[in-house]
Amino acid sequence: MSTERPLSSPTPPSAVASVSPLKAWITAARPHTLAASACPVVAASALAWRADTFRFVPAALCLLVAVLAQVAANLSNDYFDYKKGADTDRRVGHQRAVASGWIAPQTMLRASLVTLGLALICGLFLLAYGNPVLLLGAGVAIALCVPAYTAGPYPLAYRGWGDVCVLLFYGVIPVCLTYYVQAGTVTATTAWISVALGLLSVNILLVNNVRDQEQDAAAGKRTTVVRFGRRFGTTLYLVCAVLAVACSWPAYFYRGAYTWLLFLIFLAFELVTWHDLRRLSGSDLNRVLGLTARNIWIYTLLLVSLLVF
Repeated sequence: MSTERPLSSPTPPSAVASVSPLKAWITAARPHTLAASACPVVAASALAWRADTFRFVPAALCLLVAVLAQVAANLSNDYFDYKKGADTDRRVGHQRAVASGWIAPQTMLRASLVTLGLALICGLFLLAYGNPVLLLGAGVAIALCVPAYTAGPYPLAYRGWGDVCVLLFYGVIPVCLTYYVQAGTVTATTAWISVALGLLSVNILLVNNVRDQEQDAAAGKRTTVVRFGRRFGTTLYLVCAVLAVACSWPAYFYRGAYTWLLFLIFLAFELVTWHDLRRLSGSDLNRVLGLTARNIWIYTLLLVSLLVF
C-alpha cells in the first residue's frame, strides 16, 4: 500500500506513519455506519421468518451485497470527496484515509471498484431466487449509484439528493429485495418497514451534514443542511424519527395491543440523541453519529424480538 501524501492537503509524515495499513482500511470502511446496510437485511429476514418463508442462503447473500456495497460507497466517497476538496486537514469528522495521507488516492479508487465488484458478484447468485430482470435491474441501479453518489458529471450528494438516495438504498430497496428473494413477493408490511428503516438511515446522513456544514458549503456540496440551514437539518432528524415510528404501525399488532409502547421507548432514545444533535457541534457530533447508528440497531432488534420470539 502506498502512503504518498495528497498534494492539496499535506499531512505530517509522523501522522501517516502512526497509522497501520489495517487501521487505515478499517477507518476508510467506516464500520460505525454499517448499521445502515445490515439492519434492513436483518429486519426483512425477520419479516420472512414471521411469514414462514425465511431462507438462509439468499438472506446471507443479501447481507453480503448490502454491506459490501456500502463499504464500496464509503471508499468511493473517501476518494471523490478528497478530489473535490470536501475533505481537508480542517475536517472535524472522522478522519478520511486519503485526505490524511494513509492511503494513496488511486489505491483507494481501485479498492472501491474491487469491493463494488465483489458486491455485484454476490448479487449474481441471487438471480436463482427471483425474477432475473428485476434483480438485474436492482444490481445495475446499485452499480451506478455507488460511484454516482459523489462522482460523475452530476454527483448526487453534491446536488442535494443524498437524503433520497439513502432512503431508497438503505431502506426501501434492501428491505423489499431481501424479503422478495425469500418470500417471492413484497407485502405492504414490508414496504412500511422499509420506509421506516430508510428514514432512520437518513438521520445518519443528517448528522454528517450538520457536522460538516461549513466544509460542505466551501466545497460546493449542496446538502440539505447547506441549502436550508442547521436548524432545518436538526428538525428533519426529529421528523424522520417520528415518521419511522409511525411507519412501523403494522408491527404494533404482533404482540398485543400495547406493542406500540415499545416503539415509544425507541423514540425516547431518538429524542435524547436529537437533543445532543441540537446542542453539540464540530467533532463532538461524531459521538451523535455513533448514537444514531446505535438507535437503528435498537429499532431492528426490537422489531426482530416482536417478529421472531
